[in-house]
Amino acid sequence: MRIVIAGGHGQIALRLERLLAARGDEVAGIIRKPEQADDLRQAGAEPVVLDLESASVDAVAEVLRGADAVVFAAGAGPGSDAARKETVDRAAAVLFADAAERAGVRRYVIVSSMGADAAHQGDGVFDAYLRAKGAADDAVRSRTTLDWTVLRPGSLTNDAGKGQVSLAASTGHGTIPRDDVAAVLAELLDTPATAGLTLELISGSAPVTVAVKGVAGN
Repeated sequence: MRIVIAGGHGQIALRLERLLAARGDEVAGIIRKPEQADDLRQAGAEPVVLDLESASVDAVAEVLRGADAVVFAAGAGPGSDAARKETVDRAAAVLFADAAERAGVRRYVIVSSMGADAAHQGDGVFDAYLRAKGAADDAVRSRTTLDWTVLRPGSLTNDAGKGQVSLAASTGHGTIPRDDVAAVLAELLDTPATAGLTLELISGSAPVTVAVKGVAGN
């Protein structure tokens, strides 16, 4: 498969790129800073320098043309203000969906967040983040031309992945290593029957492949 990842230099994205490249997929990662390109090459991914905050739909669609699947893993990141939660976490995800539609790419997986809700209340930056992620999820889920899956991990850690997870429409709160999020994303991309699902993810007792097959009804 050819898979294009938005936010290609993110911590989850780099892990995912390594997994996909190791199993023989062709991977491209969209990045904003040219100096990040070598890290992607080391992960086995083709770097594509493009700023999703300013790029046109046509420019992004050109990058996506010929892909079998896309993953939106971009985010404004820690330290960013509420305005960038809107331009990256919401608007860029919508732009990426528009571009996928224009390029004829149906499979769209978006990395969201547990608690994402467009109607979330609160005045803090994290509140703005949850609203932006919720609005992005809603926009993606409204597309009948996309085979979308929304993945909502719990609190992320840099602990070594254990390959044991809980994946369901509702899991309750918990933590999850970024290694395991990447492993679940790779498995979701291989499991078309997870299209149309919004899934929460935390550490648990099920092997990744078993957990994904379970939600897919296999």
